[in-house]
Amino acid sequence: MEFKHKSVLLNETIESLNIKPDGIYVDGTLGGGGHSFEICKRLGDKGRLIGIDQDMDAIEAASKRLEEFKDKTEFIHSNYNNIKNILNNLGIDKVDGIVLDLGVSSYQLDNPERGFTYREDVPLDMRMDKEESMTAKDIVNDYTEPELFRVIRDYGEEQFAKNIAKHIVKARQEKPIETTGELNEIIKAAIPAKLREHGGHPSKKTYQAIRIELNHELDVLENSLDTMIELLNPKGRISVITFHSLEDRIVKNIFRKNMNPCTCPPDFPVCVCGKKPTGRLITRKPIVPSEKELEENKRAKSSKLRVFEHF
Repeated sequence: MEFKHKSVLLNETIESLNIKPDGIYVDGTLGGGGHSFEICKRLGDKGRLIGIDQDMDAIEAASKRLEEFKDKTEFIHSNYNNIKNILNNLGIDKVDGIVLDLGVSSYQLDNPERGFTYREDVPLDMRMDKEESMTAKDIVNDYTEPELFRVIRDYGEEQFAKNIAKHIVKARQEKPIETTGELNEIIKAAIPAKLREHGGHPSKKTYQAIRIELNHELDVLENSLDTMIELLNPKGRISVITFHSLEDRIVKNIFRKNMNPCTCPPDFPVCVCGKKPTGRLITRKPIVPSEKELEENKRAKSSKLRVFEHF
């Protein structure tokens, strides 16, 4: 299956990076190379792009798509939380821009073999990095009921998390839960019929939760953003596209903290903690897709772009 992914908020993101022709840029979630392609088009002979992705399918697809820019690109199979080591290994201290397009690519969702989809009956997988051994099946079958409840409630923001966790544990006592089809039936049974009619597919939130837990998506984001800001040159920017409130909250809070890191009590006349701002917010409010983009790409619906510039 061909790696297809329509980059969301593409023009807005590229514009927000303020690309310098001789700059060094990192695409921390390379995917199909949509953002990277547009960055490369704007780079001169001395410009450089480093693309990182934990999905080998994405690395292969982007390498082909960016073939014409091979003299200025470097692709690394890794997670963006390793960005500091990756750049060290390439002899790079600082960069001029970083872009993160979070969440799952259309290719991962649409390729049944990857086991992300609730629309077909396939083996439960959901690994962004296929070299990892643990899969969604392990979470569904091995987590305790309280653990499942925590994951589905916190990462799926699912109001029926308790009931879904209970139904999963009950069902797996008879036989292991192997496929998305089996899990769908269990989730469906745990949500009152009246409420299943609204709000999209009943499995959507639970699948999001399991995927986030399996791939450590929120931990990786939370633990990487400060490092990424430190790696920026003066006036360098980081642009992050999120797809749900959990990611957006993390980005918003970390950007704000970097803009105003003072920990002194509000009634102190002067700052004594010595913590200085590292940069400024370019987006007071997140940038969201235009009506036109929403018409052309329904997956852009919940996307938000936030941008931070290093001093």
